[in-house]
Amino acid sequence: MAVIAVNDQEFEQHISTGRAVIVKYFADWCGSCKLFAPKYTRLSNDERFNSVEFLEVNAELCAQARQAAGVDNLPFFAVFKDGKLIEGTATAKEDTVLNLLAKVIS
Repeated sequence: MAVIAVNDQEFEQHISTGRAVIVKYFADWCGSCKLFAPKYTRLSNDERFNSVEFLEVNAELCAQARQAAGVDNLPFFAVFKDGKLIEGTATAKEDTVLNLLAKVIS
């Protein structure tokens, strides 16, 4: 599944679908965000995570989506299920993102 870039208006629609969702918050100036982008795309295409929707949000342009996850540093990853935040953390480590994904896959 492809990574879907969303803005504040689209964000709420995507997390409220009932599906498991992971969101990568980034900024254009963030070097770690750019370095993690190919890993995030690879994870989005991994069969283990077919039930998860992968979103990305520009944290500088989307204050509402940023506040929904309590973003305090970048890159920041958050998992949602049934419209509710399950967990979020600032990291550039793939293992940490895999742990987040494990919390929402069924």
